[in-house]
Amino acid sequence: MHQLIESDPHVKLIWRAFELRPEPVPMIDPNSEYLRRGWSDSVAPLAERLGITMKFPPVKPRTRLAHEAAHWARAQEQFDDYHEEIFRAFFERGEDIGDVDVLVALALKLGLDSQSLRQALTSQEFVASVLSDEREASRLGVSGVPAFVANRKAALSGVQPVENLRKLIESVRGG
Repeated sequence: MHQLIESDPHVKLIWRAFELRPEPVPMIDPNSEYLRRGWSDSVAPLAERLGITMKFPPVKPRTRLAHEAAHWARAQEQFDDYHEEIFRAFFERGEDIGDVDVLVALALKLGLDSQSLRQALTSQEFVASVLSDEREASRLGVSGVPAFVANRKAALSGVQPVENLRKLIESVRGG
């Protein structure tokens, strides 16, 4: 994705919230055969090919709070660093990113105002923003992650080569 952004000054990357299993959808057992097989057959080999450190997470939390925290970080103009730290916490260290204390500790680790984040999460200051992102994803037919949306008109799901993303962008540009 970064390669695409660097080659086209008109492409802008904006991360949006998307919960795979929002309330009341039941959670999947973190040790289920379904998750373990998907991890070993797809996620782990892809991460290895891409040179990304990813471990099978020992917990499968609800992610709404993490999305709220990311929206808070965006309001602090610290989205990129905080977002990366959420991913590292979950995929490298196996931390429960559905826990307020974990999310606050991540902010503190980055030198951000952790009490401001705690207050935002407690008051649900960013719930409406997260739900708005999810409604937009639903409107576009997004049902999994990652998903790439161009100009709020077209979407691709799954890990994609840069060429497919270029084609997606060109399709909404009309050329």
